[in-house]
Amino acid sequence: MKYMGITRRWFLTVALIVILILVTVCFAMIISLHNYYYNTASLALDAYSADQIASTFALYGGGSTNAFRAASREFIESFPDKDEMAVWAIDQNGRVILSTTGFQILDEVDMPDYQAALTNGLDAAKWTGKLPSGEKIMASTCVYRHAGGKVGGAIRFMISMEAIDAQLVRLSLVIAGAALLMFFLLVLSSSFFIRSIVNPVKDIGETAKRIAGGELDARIDHYPYNDEIGELCAIINDMATKLAAGDRMKNDFISTVSHELRTPLTAIKGWGETLLQIGATDPAMTERGMGVIISESARLNEMVEELLDFSRMSSGRLQLKFETIDLLAELDEIVFSFKERAIREGIELVYNVPQAPAPANGDASRIRQVFINILDNSLKYTTHGGKIIVTADMTEKSALTVTIADTGAGIPAEDLPHVKEKFYKANSTVRGSGIGLAVVDEIVKLHEGTLTIDSVLGEGTTVRVTLPLVTAKEGETA
Repeated sequence: MKYMGITRRWFLTVALIVILILVTVCFAMIISLHNYYYNTASLALDAYSADQIASTFALYGGGSTNAFRAASREFIESFPDKDEMAVWAIDQNGRVILSTTGFQILDEVDMPDYQAALTNGLDAAKWTGKLPSGEKIMASTCVYRHAGGKVGGAIRFMISMEAIDAQLVRLSLVIAGAALLMFFLLVLSSSFFIRSIVNPVKDIGETAKRIAGGELDARIDHYPYNDEIGELCAIINDMATKLAAGDRMKNDFISTVSHELRTPLTAIKGWGETLLQIGATDPAMTERGMGVIISESARLNEMVEELLDFSRMSSGRLQLKFETIDLLAELDEIVFSFKERAIREGIELVYNVPQAPAPANGDASRIRQVFINILDNSLKYTTHGGKIIVTADMTEKSALTVTIADTGAGIPAEDLPHVKEKFYKANSTVRGSGIGLAVVDEIVKLHEGTLTIDSVLGEGTTVRVTLPLVTAKEGETA
């Protein structure tokens, strides 16, 4: 399936957004600077209003051209801002008669601001444009009128915009360069950051493929950061470790079950062939052989049932038939059935429980399965001359705790936390599939009880099963 990489997605989304933001900011800054410089120039021109011109020229009196020329000469010669702006004196005929440059302007000059000042009723107007020489200026014209309203002349102030525009171009280039540098640094840092994510993710994907392909020893061991990806790497490594351990246990389980099945099948086959050969000539041998066949068939049946229970547990199909039962009565029956085996194996079985009913809501066959499995394990791991003690204790009549303690081989400390896991066998020399305690633990949990195991290697194991009891009120309700 074709997919879009993280880097490409970043450039198609984040990079485009960043570019738009930078372009917008640059334009906003350039426009702001343009407005600032142009407004500054406009304010400098606004310092000389038509009223000020009129009051200045009124001091000279008269309406003649010579009087206006004399006043204009005096105004231009005393003008304080000659370095910042040029000043023209325009007579009533629209000719430029004097300027701060000292040169006479003979050619007719297009002066839109002068024309606007004559007609707009304000006696003042501004204009920004280019002179015939190509120089860009901002001009402001103030018209002087005599007392009768007749135009006596005008003063035109001009500021060159060439230096301002050049400065704006330089600032624009600086802003654009800074924006490009920022974008370059952002792309560079983001590329390093994205690679620090993309490359490990690719490694994780490759490792996951290897694990999925059965290479359970594959690990991610070169990610240097302690972050979410590092945590993901640790999780995948832990998953691979658990899968490898589970695979080993599964293989051991298959090997163990194969061996466990082969032993009774060999005995059944062997005795079947023997009985077929001797026929009815030896009744004692026939009886003995049939006993072995029946015993081993029962053992096979127990193993198959255990496997079926495990399959149901793994798929969530382990169902219970709940009814009101007496837990101690079920325990009595199981302990009694194991007494003969304990005597036969030279193991002392001590049984001490309260002489009182222990009503509970549970599945009688499954509860017996729990006690059978635990007692069977105790007998298997306890040698001749050992002891098994079965006791029961009611906790405020709300729960029953059955304790089965033996003086058997015990369980190593490193194996103890895993004995309730499926396929796990702490001692591979003792027969068993390794799933019995996993099934037992599941049954106890379905009864809302707890199963705890304490053990000391070489001294013995103590198993406690705690199950809730039915109170009198609950029993009456039921």
